[in-house]
Amino acid sequence: MSIANYAKFQQYKKRIQSIPPSYTKEELINEEFLLARDDKKKLEIYYAPFEYVNKDAKIVIVGITPGFHQMKKSFSTVIGAVETEHDDEEILRQVKNNSSFEGPMRKNLVKMLDELELNEYLGLCSSLELFEEASHLVHTTSVIAYPVFYNGKNYSGSTPNLVKNKLLKKYMTENFAEELKDLSESLIIPLGVNVSNALNYLVEQRVISSAQILVGFPHPSGGNGHRHKQFADNKDAMKNKLKDHFAKVKFIN
Repeated sequence: MSIANYAKFQQYKKRIQSIPPSYTKEELINEEFLLARDDKKKLEIYYAPFEYVNKDAKIVIVGITPGFHQMKKSFSTVIGAVETEHDDEEILRQVKNNSSFEGPMRKNLVKMLDELELNEYLGLCSSLELFEEASHLVHTTSVIAYPVFYNGKNYSGSTPNLVKNKLLKKYMTENFAEELKDLSESLIIPLGVNVSNALNYLVEQRVISSAQILVGFPHPSGGNGHRHKQFADNKDAMKNKLKDHFAKVKFIN
């Protein structure tokens, strides 16, 4: 975790822990936690404690941005830590484990990863363990680390264009790109086309290598009606990519 990100969590930690456990949406989505807003006031980025980076991860799973549901889970984890003696790094690690792709999305994600036999390469019974006792093997993150809302709704990654929007591009190139520099040996799994487009941009900027990316993985959201076909169309290529990657990487669980 960088010094800058550690300082940001320190800045917001007491504010979060002062919120009652039965908080309302308005207590999270307000000026107190607002990080940035575009000129038209349609696009907004709010703080949530997603700074933890597992630099030893073998796998990096990347989404677009945490949604409001993940934001709530992250705040609940920090609020619940008041009664523990955990240090900040452990609190932030627990935030990632409790919040990342939580809910039906995680179930769909695990199912596809197991179909690709990723769990076997990692010596696991199921990829679900990546979110449990084998969390040391994975780093979960987002192109925009903090929750983004467009017209008050979860940002999907398409409108406005992630790579072309000035505000979003700034967070992608200054925050996300720096995060990936510490993970140059990890296999990156982008969830969906919009994440893939962002990673392709960073490949062009020579931030990461295209060899790191598992191309063709669909977004696991239940709202993605094309995910089954996309997965089926790309399954063989992705399995070959995993085989090649782990043939080159010396893996020790």
